[in-house]
Amino acid sequence: MYTFIILTRFSPATFEDQKKLRNIAIQVSKQIKKDCPGVTWKGSYATLGRFDMVDVVESDDPEEVAKVAMIIRSFGHATTETLMGMPWNRFLKTL
Repeated sequence: MYTFIILTRFSPATFEDQKKLRNIAIQVSKQIKKDCPGVTWKGSYATLGRFDMVDVVESDDPEEVAKVAMIIRSFGHATTETLMGMPWNRFLKTL
């Protein structure tokens, strides 16, 4: 199982209507659960930096994680950047 970090930046228009943002979040979540059953959600965090949202997921299939990112983008209110993460101790063992 691999860990992926999905960094999301929302468009400014996303925040104009809080109710709309909540509805989009629900729709995105439903679509991901339906279309990407091999992805396990580990956590979601709102951030105050360059990205608005950080999601941590696990999957054996990088293509399915790519599909998650495309679903997030498909609603037209966000851009994403996806990183593969490795536990620090495991990384040190590769050195």
